[in-house]
Amino acid sequence: PKLTITMEVFDGPGTPEVLGDEARLRQVMGNLVANALQHTPESASIAIRVGTKQDSAILEVADEGPGMSREDAHRVFERFYRTDSSRARASGGTGLGLSIVDSLVYAHGGTVSVTTAPGQGCRFTVQLPRIAEAPVVNDPGADEPATV
Repeated sequence: PKLTITMEVFDGPGTPEVLGDEARLRQVMGNLVANALQHTPESASIAIRVGTKQDSAILEVADEGPGMSREDAHRVFERFYRTDSSRARASGGTGLGLSIVDSLVYAHGGTVSVTTAPGQGCRFTVQLPRIAEAPVVNDPGADEPATV
């Protein structure tokens, strides 16, 4: 059995477009996927979902890994926090990936959360403010285009 990764765009109002630093938003997604890959057995699956909910663009990364306790879930975004300190540093990471995700998402005006339980995997959900779908109108009397 091989690890399965699925990607899905789910329905919601409008498109999941956000205004932000492309490199940093790629880093958010990369860190979440890397975290899922690190904690998911090869015989399990990872699901990546993108869509909208009201005025937010949503990114979800869900895995079928071991999940976390409530205490770990409350601390998982802290710098240098690792849920399993007994693992070797080489394979267990530095404990920075999810804190970087939290900082970058916050800097973009969004939130990140985790839904998990022991033995139930993890679902990380990023919500970012969506670009308003208003038309750009050029006013011939204005120096700059205006957004309405």
